[in-house]
This record gives sequence, C-alpha cells and structure tokens, in this order.
Amino acid sequence: MGGIQTIDVRLLPAHAGLRLDRALADAVPTMSRERLKSLIRSGALEQSGSLVRDPATKVKGDESFLLAVPEPEPAHNQAQDIPLRVIFEDEHLLVVDKPAGLVVHPAAGNADGTLVNALLHHCGGSLSGIGGVARPGIVHRIDKDTSGLLVVAKTDVAHEGLARQFAAHSIDRRYLALVSGVPKFREGTIDAPLARSSTNRKKIAIVAEGRGKRAVTHWSRLEVLRDATLVECRLETGRTHQVRVHMASLGHPLLGDPLYSRSGKTQGKLLNELGFHRQALHAAELGFTHPVTKHRLSFSSSMPPDMQELFNALGV
Repeated sequence: MGGIQTIDVRLLPAHAGLRLDRALADAVPTMSRERLKSLIRSGALEQSGSLVRDPATKVKGDESFLLAVPEPEPAHNQAQDIPLRVIFEDEHLLVVDKPAGLVVHPAAGNADGTLVNALLHHCGGSLSGIGGVARPGIVHRIDKDTSGLLVVAKTDVAHEGLARQFAAHSIDRRYLALVSGVPKFREGTIDAPLARSSTNRKKIAIVAEGRGKRAVTHWSRLEVLRDATLVECRLETGRTHQVRVHMASLGHPLLGDPLYSRSGKTQGKLLNELGFHRQALHAAELGFTHPVTKHRLSFSSSMPPDMQELFNALGV
C-alpha cells in the first residue's frame, strides 16, 4: 500500500455559502469534485480535529481543513522507455504526435509496447491518481496505423474537462486523408450512424438510424492527384474507424486501408513499391480549451514522411 499525502486546504472568504466539495475543488484544482466527494465520505477530511463527512455541507469561508489523500496505486501497466514526440506539456495534460504503428492502449494482443506504457515512463511521478490509480488519462484514441495528434490527461480534473468537451463536440479535430479517386463535389458532410459489423467483427459498418452511434464527418477536397485526392476531414464525432468507413461509403476509400479498400493494380503497385501498408490517414490538427487555464490551444502536425512520399508520388 502507498502512503498518505496530507494537504492543508485553506478556503477563502469568497467560498462562503458554497457546498464543501465545490469549495474544495476550487481550492485544490488538481483534484476533481467527484474524487473529493468520495474522499470526504471515506473520512479523509478533518477540521479542528473532527472528521467532516458530508460533501454537501455549506462552508463559512476563511476556514482550514486537512485532507488525507492516499498515494495512487501504481498502474498495472509497465512503464517502458518508448520514444515519444511531445508537442505540448504542462502539469495537467500533454499533446503527443503518435507515429503510425503505435497502439494507444494495452489490450488483448498488445499487452505492452503501447502509448500508455510510453506515457507511464515519460511522466514518471507526475501522473495524478485518475480514479485512484496512477495512470495517464486516455480521453480519445486514434487507430494503431493512423498517425498524428492526441491529447492525454495527467490529472483527473483535466480528464473530466476534456471528456466534457469531446462529449459536447467542441474539440477541433482535422485529419488529412489520401483517398482513391476524385470526389465529385468539392466538399460535403456524411451523417451516418456506425456500429460493429455483424458479418466481420474487425470492421465497423454504417447501420440503420437508431442501431448505432451517430457519426458526422465534414470533408473537403484539398488537392486532386493522379486518380487520388488529398482530403481534409473534420470530425464532429469521433467514432472508431469513422473517417475510414465514411470515405469508403462515398466510393473513395483511404489508400492502403487493409479493411475498407481494394487497391487497383496501378495504386497497389505504387503502394508496394513505397512499402506503404497502412491507411493513409493523419490527425493533423487538434484544438481545445485547456480544462484548467481555460486558454484555447491549437496544434498542428505535418504529414509524416511515409504519407508525404505517397502524396509526392501521386502528384507526378
């Protein structure tokens, strides 16, 4: 078992009249209100030697409390020294540029060697106990063979704040995709619900209204190439394989996509020559409001070398 960290919490006169859990969340910004509520109920908070167990108690303001916080349990996942390209980092969160081929989260078949293992090593002791366990908060994922930007929470406050923005669709996510053929229109919106395919468990499929989760992709042509197009896809929702399935539904699947595309002879030959064996998809832009500082943050990442090489080859 880990030790106990004791935090001396001082409330201000401005906190007068607030619920105890809300006042404490304001005074200890690295901890979420839900986590504080459960600590209060467990008997971790005292004032002048007496335990305070009701999170709904109204505070007088200008008071002091002692909060006993158990050290987070170590995560089950192992920290591994895997190179990471960190674009931004502060005490609450970090933004990484994930290479293609790196799985985000340990799962069956990928017990280690993942982004989470890399983050545990990179962050060391700076990770908060999200849900009582020292681990990075994976708020969203991108496929193993998709490259690009990902935001990761280091504290539970950041995790909850980012999750709220994802749920409200206020995160700006733009992907670059190289698709087969040339879409007839310059731009469009695909609003088609997605669910796990009933015939192939590895695939996601467009399903009837009410059967799957709503999925919305706004796409636009950026550059017409040789029997291919560079497309920007702005995600309103973020479902598994969303861009891949939606673009395939238009008749313009992503080049190199092993699940949703069948390369023609010419393109197949080019992909083999270049050794390009993944979906041509890159998470190029990410924008969100910092859940603690409230500043708007925007990040961009240029196409990785393998996708840039494919783009160049299609342009001649």
